[in-house]
Amino acid sequence: MNETPLNSENLTRRNFLLTGTQAAVGAAAVASLKGGSPVIAADKAPAPTAPATLAEMPGGMIGKVKISRLLLGGNLIGGWMHARDLHYVKSLFRAYVTEEKILETFKVAEQYGINTVFETGAEYVNKYNQQYRRHLQFIPHIEVTAEQTDAQLSDHIQQLVGTGAVALYVWGVSADTLLEAGKTAKLAKAVEMAKATGLPVGVGGHSLQVPIVCEKEKIPCDFYVKTLHSDNYPSATPKELRKDFMWQHRDNKIFYDNMWCINPEETIAFMKTVTKPFLAYKVLAAGAFLPREGFTYAFKNGADFIAVGMFDFQVRIDSELAAQMVSKYQKRARPWRA
Repeated sequence: MNETPLNSENLTRRNFLLTGTQAAVGAAAVASLKGGSPVIAADKAPAPTAPATLAEMPGGMIGKVKISRLLLGGNLIGGWMHARDLHYVKSLFRAYVTEEKILETFKVAEQYGINTVFETGAEYVNKYNQQYRRHLQFIPHIEVTAEQTDAQLSDHIQQLVGTGAVALYVWGVSADTLLEAGKTAKLAKAVEMAKATGLPVGVGGHSLQVPIVCEKEKIPCDFYVKTLHSDNYPSATPKELRKDFMWQHRDNKIFYDNMWCINPEETIAFMKTVTKPFLAYKVLAAGAFLPREGFTYAFKNGADFIAVGMFDFQVRIDSELAAQMVSKYQKRARPWRA
């Protein structure tokens, strides 16, 4: 993924498959000899050095909160690996990403100006902040279902606020599901209840219908979280087979864990009409694109922020690339909205 030579500070995603496997096998072997687990206790992680200032990583405002333009995505913290049909990848991930490694990744992220974790990992963020007296920010997702009572939804939102969240957003899977089922009112209710906390509230979605409906119905969210990536990669679903919400129905022989923005041109065009901040995710199509390609596409075409899953050895080059792309595309078709 990264584009600089391999050395002790920089590994590519391809090289990770070798070095990560070697490290995992070694750790597992040692653990098996001792009758224990390869996971190293988090309290043995080295104390982080003073992080870089946010000025070194461009930032923008969501409400009254300053967010780095590049956020640390939660999938590689929570373990939600998109591996298509490569079944070994999840076990490889689990062998490498221990609790200690997650805390180390937070440390490196702060050093390169990333100040916010997105979606998943509240327990790790809190542990990191408490253990090292840091102030890493967190934006969790609200899970909303049509069956939830108002009391259940309220309790869920309050639990998220209790994680120390600086903003909230309705999970993309939830928003997609509600809209496909015609439950727009439930989505609006969730946003209104979340906004009562005083935090900025966003709405996420894989489907372009999510922001379209929110704008049409004037659902009072503060920002949008929407997938954005090109369809110019070999495993992208052919256009004639693409169907809205196809990622919701994984047994339909159309979606193979391989595509999350089925209409990128339409997404770009619609988001130009939106004045609220736009946080793009899945910008690398879960590894189908190199960072330079994915970051360029996202920032050039209107994203104000991007959330990217990163291993510790990818943070430096990804941070540098993000800062370069933000600087390069200060003038673009969609004005910066944050």
